[in-house]
Amino acid sequence: MTDKIPDLLESFARLVAFPTVSSTDPAYDMSNRALVECLANWLEDLQFDVDLLPVPRAAGSDQEKLNLVAKRGEGEAGLVLSGHTDTVPCNADAWDSDPYVLTQRDGKLYGLGTADMKCLFPLVLQAVQAFEPKHFKQPLFVLATADEESSMAGARALRDAGIKLGAHALIGEPTGLKPVIKHKGILIEKIVLLGQSGHSSDPGLGKNALEGMNRVINRLLAWREELQSSFRDADFTIPVPTMNLGAIHGGDNPNRICASCELSMDIRLLPEMSVTKIKASLHEEVCRVIDGSGLEVRFDGNFDGIAGMQTRDDAEIVELAARLTGQAPVTVAFGTEGPFLNAMGMQTVILGPGDIDVAHQANEYVPVARLQPMQDILAGMIDHFCIQAS
Repeated sequence: MTDKIPDLLESFARLVAFPTVSSTDPAYDMSNRALVECLANWLEDLQFDVDLLPVPRAAGSDQEKLNLVAKRGEGEAGLVLSGHTDTVPCNADAWDSDPYVLTQRDGKLYGLGTADMKCLFPLVLQAVQAFEPKHFKQPLFVLATADEESSMAGARALRDAGIKLGAHALIGEPTGLKPVIKHKGILIEKIVLLGQSGHSSDPGLGKNALEGMNRVINRLLAWREELQSSFRDADFTIPVPTMNLGAIHGGDNPNRICASCELSMDIRLLPEMSVTKIKASLHEEVCRVIDGSGLEVRFDGNFDGIAGMQTRDDAEIVELAARLTGQAPVTVAFGTEGPFLNAMGMQTVILGPGDIDVAHQANEYVPVARLQPMQDILAGMIDHFCIQAS
């Protein structure tokens, strides 16, 4: 143990107190520097070598973002304990307590990011202290990323840089202490049709973008059925890819031909589906429908998408997670940084003490009763992959 590291609740409270919102709206976007510097100081006190790596800034944002990569021990394999440092925006008026003050009541710890997912880092700090640095046969990495909630820019930067980390990874997203080895991917796109306005008394005076979007929507709904007939995975509660037409905006007056119309949509992809190929197919379908109409099309997706994740159920970390938790691996619908870590050569499991049902909403919390079991799981993984490793 070290006197330099605060206890679990104090370190947790310190991290919750840092406002680290990431958002595609620059008005809400914040830096995570203060949090990662605090975490870096604690990890250095625990004899980790720590690097703070700049993350490319989002368009329109002037906020500095950093990834933290900390390492204790040497070797070619080892374990990565990973979490994101950012939260979604919040409406403080909707909370029963200050979202930036860790508040305990009714067996729960409330605060912005408690479940999703600042709880991982204080648990890692406590778990690590049970092991002497000289006993490490393989390295332990602690990874703290930026902008998971908005663009995945932190994870993308690590992947693109080709940084070599461990062979096994745990991401502490909220799973209720159940190991997750598979989740769907996400593709978000905005389709903009541009026509020509004119007086509604003579349709020939313009090109109606709203009518064009009607044809696009009809084709997309038919295409959705084709995708669902072609792809199926019974491991998921909803075993097919889904498509949601989430928002449509167009026109300005009933007696004026609509000159522009935009449709925002999201597709949830099964792990076997390529984000790049599905996005290209989407563009082809839209372009084919409006061909010859005189309308122009623009695709304004500001999110590159996330691939689905799938880790083999016989992977060493999956079998260990099942043994330590007493739970069989499951699937979830939400996305994580898992696909990026797997692409970097790791076998990844998603496992944390929070619940996804309370994430991204007022009065987010993590149950106190799950903290010690999660700390024990982390200690068991460190012991297995870093201490007992051959």
